[in-house]
Amino acid sequence: QVQLVESGGGSVQAGGSLRLSCAASGYTYSSNCMGWFRQAPGKEREGVAVIYTGGGGTDYADSVKGRFTISQDNAKNTVYLQMNNLKPEDTAMYYCAASSNWVGSQYFNPRRYNYWGQGTQVTVST
Repeated sequence: QVQLVESGGGSVQAGGSLRLSCAASGYTYSSNCMGWFRQAPGKEREGVAVIYTGGGGTDYADSVKGRFTISQDNAKNTVYLQMNNLKPEDTAMYYCAASSNWVGSQYFNPRRYNYWGQGTQVTVST
């Protein structure tokens, strides 16, 4: 059984930083893709960053490029999202996701991911 457990959310002021963690268990960690998505109230879930766990390649949404960094610790089966220079518009529930399928160019399509964590709230105030 695959489990993804997020941690690290919280409330910060604009310009602050947070680091989210996603610990994976029961998942063939080294062979596929893991991503961070977020969903604000009344909005669709959107992709933020992905990492290809085998090769370490990454992709980012334009809105977070230069501010967010996704990384992995293979020994701990954990993926991180370092978020710097946070803005109020980054406020959302953040979800970790993993795919056991090839996502190709659809890496920010939530339907391509078949495992999800429970989410961790990030709130950025002015």
